[in-house]
Amino acid sequence: RAACVAAINGFQVALLAPTTLLAHQHYKNFVKRFEGFALKIEQLSRLTSKSSIPLIQKETERGSTSVVIGTHSILNDNFRFKNLGLVIIDEEQHFGVKQKEKLKKLYPNVHVLALSATPIPRTLQLSLSGVRDLSIIATPPVDRMSVNTFVLPFDALIIREALMREKYRQGQSFYVSPRIEYLNTLYETLQTLLPELKIAVAHGQMPAKHLEKVMFDFHDKKYDVLLATNIIESGLDIPTVNTIIIDRADLFGLSQLYQLRGRVGRSKTRAYAYLTIPNQKKLNEKSLKRLEVMQSLDTLGAGFQLASYDMDIRGAGNILGEAQSGHIREVGVELYQQLLEEAVHEVENPAQQSKEPIATWTPQLNLDLPVLIPETYVTDLGTRLELYQRIAQITELEEIPDLENEMLDRYGPLPDTFKNLLSVIDLKVLSKRAHIDKVDLGQKGVVISFYRNEFPRPDKLIDYIQARHGLVRLRQD
Repeated sequence: RAACVAAINGFQVALLAPTTLLAHQHYKNFVKRFEGFALKIEQLSRLTSKSSIPLIQKETERGSTSVVIGTHSILNDNFRFKNLGLVIIDEEQHFGVKQKEKLKKLYPNVHVLALSATPIPRTLQLSLSGVRDLSIIATPPVDRMSVNTFVLPFDALIIREALMREKYRQGQSFYVSPRIEYLNTLYETLQTLLPELKIAVAHGQMPAKHLEKVMFDFHDKKYDVLLATNIIESGLDIPTVNTIIIDRADLFGLSQLYQLRGRVGRSKTRAYAYLTIPNQKKLNEKSLKRLEVMQSLDTLGAGFQLASYDMDIRGAGNILGEAQSGHIREVGVELYQQLLEEAVHEVENPAQQSKEPIATWTPQLNLDLPVLIPETYVTDLGTRLELYQRIAQITELEEIPDLENEMLDRYGPLPDTFKNLLSVIDLKVLSKRAHIDKVDLGQKGVVISFYRNEFPRPDKLIDYIQARHGLVRLRQD
């Protein structure tokens, strides 16, 4: 719809897809849906003949082509648009920051629509922080069922039963390998295990025409099983395929596994996903966590939730740089979000930044603790306010035990929230001595900032960091 609005109003549209197969699928859908409109749609990928490419380039540069659908070819320096108004990036997690920003640099006023079931941490962070607008499609099609997911060691008997069951219910299956070099061995294994089934092979290094023929034949149900690499990961829509087996699932990333599982269950039929792992090999902690998340998130539309897990595992990346993951893992998502909002607010409102002299500044502690004097402990409001004022004026550690003993004598044992309050004051006094301006505690770590970014004793700070190797790091930002 966005492409239609832009094209009808005289602007050109570029649709970027990560693979040739997905670009071709989009091209066919656009041609079908725009039938009857006076709009010219072109495809630019490996499936486009070499003789047609210069003609498409000239027509696009002249402005006679309304919509160009292609892979990375659209990003070539010699490919120009006359009046580009909209860029649609499908499966945006497959594109790097430089690639996604290239068209925006060439055409500064262009609108960008990025699509993904599993946005990368950096993109998700940009949306959550308000830098980009975010829309979530959370309602599945009518009668769509979730995919039953199983994580299990490789078992030839289970593989045979799963693929034969799909054959008996008139369906087809995907068998996905993480490496091209594994395909020949897997093909021989499947031929021996399933002589009744017709098996096709597809991967990205095949000649374009051969790959296109294999995919068309599979779509026309001339084959029962498609043995492929993750070339099928990006957006392919074949409703008759409702079983997928992912070989060596531990070698795939979290978003890759989710995208691959999304290739099945695209009709009203119950779909099954089998994630196989080696029998005799111990998996690392991150691989196990990815597989646990995949097995637990089996509801429809769980991509956004999975992307949040991914951001927490990998980090949110560098908003102004090229890194697409990192940093957030140190403190957790919620605290990182809060720190980012505060930093943005300071940049937008420089006049509101504190200019107090060093003698009057107070450390800020964000520890997520309940700190208060309960009404049930000190019932009189005036007395409570007086106590808060006394506590706020504490500047020496020796004053805290005196106040604690006084409260114990007047009102009895201190409640936990009051103890927390005194502990925070204790920490504030120590923080000021150490020239610490701010302490932010998250679920996964703590961020300590120094007042005016000055270290009174740099030698002691370095000694402290070295003595706790791996636990403390000094960050430039």
